[in-house]
Amino acid sequence: MKALVFLLLSLFTLHPLAAEAKRPNILFIYADDQSTKTVGCYPGSWPWVKTPNIDALAKNGTRFHAAYLGSWCMPSRATMLTGRFPHGIESMSMEGKYPGSTYDPKQCPFIPAEMRKQGYHTAQIGKWHTGTDTGWGRDWDHQIVWNRPLHPENAGAYYETQIMSVDGQEQTIEGYPADNYTRWSLDYIRGKNRDAAKPWYLWVCYGSVHGPSTPAKRHKGTYKDAEVPVPADIFPPREGKPDYLNKKQAWTKGPDGHPMAGKGGEAFGESKKGKRFDDWVRQVNECVPAIDEGVGQLIAALKESGQYENTLIIYTADQGFSMGEHGFRTKLAPYDANYRSPLIISMPSRFPTGQVCAASVNAPDLAATFLSITGVKVPWQTHGRDLTPLLEKPQTAWPHPCYYEHMGNEYGAKVSQTILTGAEQKNDQGVPLYSALVQDQFKLIHYLDGKSGEELYDLKNDPEELNNLIHDASQTERINTLRIALQAELKRTESGFTDFVK
Repeated sequence: MKALVFLLLSLFTLHPLAAEAKRPNILFIYADDQSTKTVGCYPGSWPWVKTPNIDALAKNGTRFHAAYLGSWCMPSRATMLTGRFPHGIESMSMEGKYPGSTYDPKQCPFIPAEMRKQGYHTAQIGKWHTGTDTGWGRDWDHQIVWNRPLHPENAGAYYETQIMSVDGQEQTIEGYPADNYTRWSLDYIRGKNRDAAKPWYLWVCYGSVHGPSTPAKRHKGTYKDAEVPVPADIFPPREGKPDYLNKKQAWTKGPDGHPMAGKGGEAFGESKKGKRFDDWVRQVNECVPAIDEGVGQLIAALKESGQYENTLIIYTADQGFSMGEHGFRTKLAPYDANYRSPLIISMPSRFPTGQVCAASVNAPDLAATFLSITGVKVPWQTHGRDLTPLLEKPQTAWPHPCYYEHMGNEYGAKVSQTILTGAEQKNDQGVPLYSALVQDQFKLIHYLDGKSGEELYDLKNDPEELNNLIHDASQTERINTLRIALQAELKRTESGFTDFVK
């Protein structure tokens, strides 16, 4: 017995990083504007969609029914970096030519900086859309990013030559960006540009499938014969819906009655002549295989390098994207088609596999989970709930509501000032500011413009959110319960406009 104790003490003396090595790595894969309908393992996806590697990840982990991470690119990323909702992120703002933006790192510290201080090697590769300051050397040990806010002239280059910042040095890089991001991430996983003695956190931010949704040449035509059904409410009228939907109407009837996209649209360089709905859906889906191939390669590299068992893998997207539902061709709105992201979390050595979790979660929840699993502490209050109990037992009852919001371009105290003073909401991008809450498979949407009212949806029996139940007398008690829960979430997350929701 004494010999065994001596041997163990000797091992830890000779290898002081032995305990450190047990801290898990995190591979955080982030797609852009991805509807759950484009992921094969999700119910409701088109039957012809093929995402074998993402589907395999789900088989080796837990697929969450719903993730509500952000209403558009910048707040989604800001929330993941801070663990706080936009209404609680101070100093961040949009400035200059879109997507110019800024923040004060002293008022708005990021979680990766704390991970660095507490023993992690941190890296971020791909799209950056949160201030001209990317945080290299402060938040990130290694960074290869397409800094859109710093170079508005290059901000539409989702699928072409990009101006990249490589560990603080600018380079112009050719090639299909999704493939580049995968290649650089593979280098990192295999040990390049990092300290092999430290656990690591890698955030891979693909730009796909964001418009103009240009597939890699090898994938063009993959779905050319695919049948694409038209959403039930792609055209008005939409009974019980707010008026702003008609103003955001993105589709018109073509000569044969088939929906046609208007000129221009969500992204730079998109559809100067307009496009048929079915052709556009096929084109968007043809952007996904490049990501799916990347997922497969990254997981293979983890296995080949012996890191798979000690790596938590997350696949998600910054938000969803309406594929014609409710007349939209954008994100922003509170409906699942616009907002809800796919979310898959896998670590077979620690958590069950082949699971489906019915809970709805948000971006602060993911941040809280990363902190819990890594053991990293941050010196500020975060807004999320640790999802580890759901990863351990995906079928367990989850008593917590899922709150999410759209605050346009506003952050921090400016949100409350805008709402409480009744100031014109100039930065809402055509969708009124709102707070929303999902609990017990019902969704309450509370618009904050003082005129668009509320919406209530039964997500179990009406997943397409066609029937607004807010004036249904049989739902009065439920509505009151959800309003109270919404107020509680706003208070818990330090909102300055809690009393506005009544």
